[in-house]
Amino acid sequence: LLLYIIPLVWSTLLGIFLIIESITLGLTTIWFAGGALIAFLVAILGGAVWLQVVVFLAVSILLLLFTRPIAMKYMNKNVQKTNVDSLKGEKAVVIQTIDNLKGTGQVVIHGMEWATKAKEDKIIEKGTTVSVIAIEGVKLVVQEE
Repeated sequence: LLLYIIPLVWSTLLGIFLIIESITLGLTTIWFAGGALIAFLVAILGGAVWLQVVVFLAVSILLLLFTRPIAMKYMNKNVQKTNVDSLKGEKAVVIQTIDNLKGTGQVVIHGMEWATKAKEDKIIEKGTTVSVIAIEGVKLVVQEE
């Protein structure tokens, strides 16, 4: 009886891991599905339960360590930077004097107006060219050129 139950357990785990993977699409459980598949094959061939567990853990960990970095590299290949991410290092023109103490300041960059603050507590006058060095919340952090 145990000879039939153990392979059923591995095939059920395989199915669960694949269902979770299909729902999340984030390469979260596919590695364990591979481990469960190999453990299932070991169970079908009559391997001891301890061997099945060791094979499951070993295959899952090896897949996770060696194939995940490669898979993530190809999955994230087409990820586009958002508008905000692409602003770091860009130049902008101050359209409202930047004064951190008063909480005022705006710049225009690529035709869009952004609330801003200076990196250091100094006033940057309207018309000055600045560089975006960071983003904090919804404000660009800038410094004078």
